Amino acid sequence: MARAQGARAQMALAFETTYGTPPASGFTKMPFASTTLGAEQPLQTSELLGYGRDPQAPIKDAVTADGNVVVPIDAEAFGFWLKAAFGAPTTTGADAPYTHEFRSGSWALPSFSVETAMPEVPRFAMYAGCMVDSLNWQMARSGLLTATASIVAQGEAIATTSAAGSPTNIALKRFGHFNGAITRNGLSIGNVVSADLTYANNLDRIETIRADGKIDGADPSIAALTGNVVVRFADQTLVTQAINGDACELEFSYTLPTGESLTLTAHAVYLPRPRIEISGPQGVQATFDWQAASDPVVGRMCTVTLTNDREDY
Repeated sequence: MARAQGARAQMALAFETTYGTPPASGFTKMPFASTTLGAEQPLQTSELLGYGRDPQAPIKDAVTADGNVVVPIDAEAFGFWLKAAFGAPTTTGADAPYTHEFRSGSWALPSFSVETAMPEVPRFAMYAGCMVDSLNWQMARSGLLTATASIVAQGEAIATTSAAGSPTNIALKRFGHFNGAITRNGLSIGNVVSADLTYANNLDRIETIRADGKIDGADPSIAALTGNVVVRFADQTLVTQAINGDACELEFSYTLPTGESLTLTAHAVYLPRPRIEISGPQGVQATFDWQAASDPVVGRMCTVTLTNDREDY
């Protein structure tokens, strides 16, 4: 008997025309490192009395379908997750390379279907009505560069054959931490040890009464772009900004030697006043837990620009 192995698992994604209805075609094979995406349905313990000490049969509760997908930040496939998180991009370029600009604040976020496959069992799980609740990644000096997409789905359907057909393959071109840079108001920030950023749609699940126990949808509420920057304390620039309550523009970017690039620009970032601790003889570090807000000039909170050879998303 074949046993399930993560090394043989596959994932395919396609955007939906109708929420909760997987498309018949158009799936793309997605690279991923791990996933907790799944559906669960807890049991409600019987509260009835008069039947002795042994309880009566439990009752099924509502279905919850959600989880995280850890994906590589690459030059092409990552654009699908950006579209799911921010909405459809504005694409420019008459020929390759193309520039895809994703903007925060869209009320119309696309839903998509994801199929996770374990062919050796066989088990093919289709998650329909998926939407990205948040997208998070860290910047560091070394290691593998990945992002975590937190997903809210409507439900799960299990089958013994794939409903995704033959998904389109993507040529993988990964960004690495070595390709990263951080700037403040257009100038490089020195002494940065690490950085963390999270874009959240703060989805509001529409939990109506249904015979199948699924949700009716998920509406985006007030978005948030937050994170932190850990720096070796060398000057007062960031502390002064925090004390004065001023905003700055932070830009987190990656560029490959072949020309592909990814840039997230937070247009109006506010810094809290940090505690500066001297914990020993080593270098002194300061952590700034920043928050972004809508910039009155640009008219939005952030812009993500992806440059690659893909014509559209």
